Amino acid sequence: MLYWLLYEKLFPFFHPFRIFRYLTFRTAFASLTALLIALLIGPFVIQKLREFQIGQFVREDGPASHLKKSGTPTMGGVLIAIAILLPTVLWSDPANPFVWITVFSTMAFGAIGFADDYTKVVKRRSLGLTARGKLFWQGLAGASVAVVLILLQQFHLFSTRLTVPFVKQWRPDLLWHAWPSTVPHLSLLAFLPFILWVTLWLVGTSNAVNLTDGLDGLAIGCTIIAAGALAVLTYVSGHVVFADYLELQRMPMVGELAVFCGSMVGASIGFLWYNAHPAEVFMGDVGSLALGGAIGTVAVIIRQELLLPFIGGIFILEALSVMLQVGSYKLRNKKRIFRMAPLHHHFEQLGWHESKVIVRFWIGALVFALFALTTLKLR
Repeated sequence: MLYWLLYEKLFPFFHPFRIFRYLTFRTAFASLTALLIALLIGPFVIQKLREFQIGQFVREDGPASHLKKSGTPTMGGVLIAIAILLPTVLWSDPANPFVWITVFSTMAFGAIGFADDYTKVVKRRSLGLTARGKLFWQGLAGASVAVVLILLQQFHLFSTRLTVPFVKQWRPDLLWHAWPSTVPHLSLLAFLPFILWVTLWLVGTSNAVNLTDGLDGLAIGCTIIAAGALAVLTYVSGHVVFADYLELQRMPMVGELAVFCGSMVGASIGFLWYNAHPAEVFMGDVGSLALGGAIGTVAVIIRQELLLPFIGGIFILEALSVMLQVGSYKLRNKKRIFRMAPLHHHFEQLGWHESKVIVRFWIGALVFALFALTTLKLR
């Protein structure tokens, strides 16, 4: 909005407004705007959550130290969503379709999380939507993103070719056939691998962030690091010189997503102010699913989804720990691999203090993200 007003409309009359042309300037100010919004409206949102008695339900089979957190305001992800979306609309180019796709994905996954949280609060139980119901809506949101990207591919605004870490030339296309096909049903089948691929990553990433959100500040701290790494990746992917130097697929329009990533960094830092141990508010599923959907969508758009295991390394480890624990319990006669899953609870059971687990996982997330950035040149 500000880009359109101050640069496209008023720049011819007032030349200093040319500064709004620069992506780095707008990304930095989007981050600062998001931080200020989160800090300023945070107390109001927390107070309203208390007034509506929207408190966290703590499972009795969880760590005993967490029982005292029962009743802490949850659904604070509403604050995160507001702090991300407003600066994105203010500072990004409104004509860029990738910005709106990412905004849609964030809102769609956030809405699913909101429905899940609301069900828990109203029915006063630990489970909200059924697992099948949640996966269905997440899958529908992910497939919707994939379909829109395919439409953009037909106008040569997006590439379905996959970027493979450590490899320069091999960029497989996730479409089976050229479109349009002479046989209508074949043209539809051509899109299926890409739709399934995108849906898998978006659903997986959103649930991975959700599973990580079990300790004060853990998920949001890892999100700050992941969003910062994505901001760098989006910027270089859209920059003609850097993309050529690093031998990346250059997609000029995706650079605008750096503004969105900057907003996510600022909003996450602002939320961490209130979510730091001991937390005054929890993000709930409305926050974790929205953030996971946003991270996955940005990675898919810039064709770096294969770097997600490193960009969000802690998220992936947390999800894998749950999968391994459940698989072991079912296949090995109720034998467990970890003392408790997700992984952060395992270390709590080993005697680590909550704050130590959080900070050490942050360090791990930073190492993963730095490694992801080094792969840009290791090709």
